[in-house]
Amino acid sequence: MRDAVADVEPVAAAATAAAELRERYDERTAIEDRIAEIGRDRVETAADAYRQAIRVLDRYEEDATGTGDFGSYVRFEGEFEAATDVADDVPASDAFAAANEAVDKRRLSESDFDAAREALEPAGEYVTLLERRDEAVDDFRRARHDAREARDRLADHLADREAVAERDHVDLDAPVERVRDPIEDYNEAVREAFASFLKTESTREVFDLLETAERYPLVEIDQPPRDLREYAADHAAGEEPLPTLLEYADYSQSKLDHYVDDPGALRTAVAVHRTWIDRLDGEPFTLAWPPKPAEELRYRIKELTPLVSRFADEETVALLRTVRDRTREDDYETIRETAVTRAELDETDRKLLASGEIHDRVAAARDVLELIETVLEETEE
Repeated sequence: MRDAVADVEPVAAAATAAAELRERYDERTAIEDRIAEIGRDRVETAADAYRQAIRVLDRYEEDATGTGDFGSYVRFEGEFEAATDVADDVPASDAFAAANEAVDKRRLSESDFDAAREALEPAGEYVTLLERRDEAVDDFRRARHDAREARDRLADHLADREAVAERDHVDLDAPVERVRDPIEDYNEAVREAFASFLKTESTREVFDLLETAERYPLVEIDQPPRDLREYAADHAAGEEPLPTLLEYADYSQSKLDHYVDDPGALRTAVAVHRTWIDRLDGEPFTLAWPPKPAEELRYRIKELTPLVSRFADEETVALLRTVRDRTREDDYETIRETAVTRAELDETDRKLLASGEIHDRVAAARDVLELIETVLEETEE
């Protein structure tokens, strides 16, 4: 059953998703504006030079310091100078010059490498800026994905809430028992009557009823399997009730010889269809609740009456007529709509409908749906 929290959750989730998307969009935009202000190519040049310079420092620090390999020292000097040789208009160009100056010595120590790294820090900020941009883009795209999902969930939720609100004309206190009671009485009676019919009448008679029912489109009932139907028609055991045949199928060969003329045929035709036989009951002859529209229900009753008359007593058939008469009363559709509404709505929805609060919920959902759709439109890539 839906509770108050569950009812507002899609609305709150969509509002949160819209706010998150707006925040992630603004964050991405601010970073991209900052990069554009500096110049994307210039920022990327500075970041690439910084990365290359740090790689050279890391690669040669051990071999080019102290009394290390002179060849490594020479290669380091050449590679580091190339890495830090940037144009004057590259951001933090002075940082690259300072770093190169820090290691422009005949002998290098670890402290010189540390000094070079420290000098490069202003250029490292452009690496961080690009990383922040990439993270902001990922966060923004994730937020858009989440917002679209929240929007879709809210749209479904709104459609459901609107469907409830459209029932605000329904009288939830209408006397549904006037129709429900005779339907329930009839259903109970027809189930019992059919169960008795199965136990007492021959299998052939039962199958004849089912075959007749097939001519009535509103009475949906599974027909007997072909081999079972043929067995009942061709063998004397077909005069026995269907439950009896099923009981026979469990007998031993010697015992079964006393009851049927062809034990093998009975087992072949009956035992394999145990599931179908077990499922056969009076349910196809019952009336649905909530009830169908008046004309449809009257037509079904018209089809059911000759069939039910074959296995049920007059009192059961009279209940059918009682239900039919109810469908002709002026308040039938009001009662039917009340029954449908009670069946389809849970207690929370019925209370929202009765109090009129459902319209406030619909309005709130519409407002948030409009909000999140606006944010999605305004943050389109």
